[in-house]
Amino acid sequence: MSDQAGVHEKGTFTLEEAIKNAKSKKDFQKAGAIATFIGVVRGENVKNEIVQRLVLEAYEEKANEVLARICSDLRKRKGIVDVQIHHLLGEFHVGEDLVYVLVAGSHREDVFPVLDEAVERYKKEAPVFKKEYRIDEKGKTRAQWIGESKTR
Repeated sequence: MSDQAGVHEKGTFTLEEAIKNAKSKKDFQKAGAIATFIGVVRGENVKNEIVQRLVLEAYEEKANEVLARICSDLRKRKGIVDVQIHHLLGEFHVGEDLVYVLVAGSHREDVFPVLDEAVERYKKEAPVFKKEYRIDEKGKTRAQWIGESKTR
């Protein structure tokens, strides 16, 4: 894990820290825009079932490596000054932050496509695992490990 990318236990990293990291970069004077994505726990899943909470775990060493590689790849794009992906781990309730993605660049036209690609890539490539606790039709709590492809 670095200040540029990685997994963090819930409560140990904030969006404000990501912004501070970006602004401390030596090339930040070239930036005219910072775009962020905050992933939060949704209160229902794709089957319209009520979600109580999520537990997120990761193969941390590999997740840190993958997130760093994605950021490094995307920082090479024209007009991009910084890319960060910070995924949180632990137990989360509806509305709580799960992930922060930040892209700083010369212009807004530079940052939005890179932000979108960063989100799509971490969802597909990073070994972060979700256990969903939901209320079934009988009012009973059920838990199931879910993959990204099943959450959409």
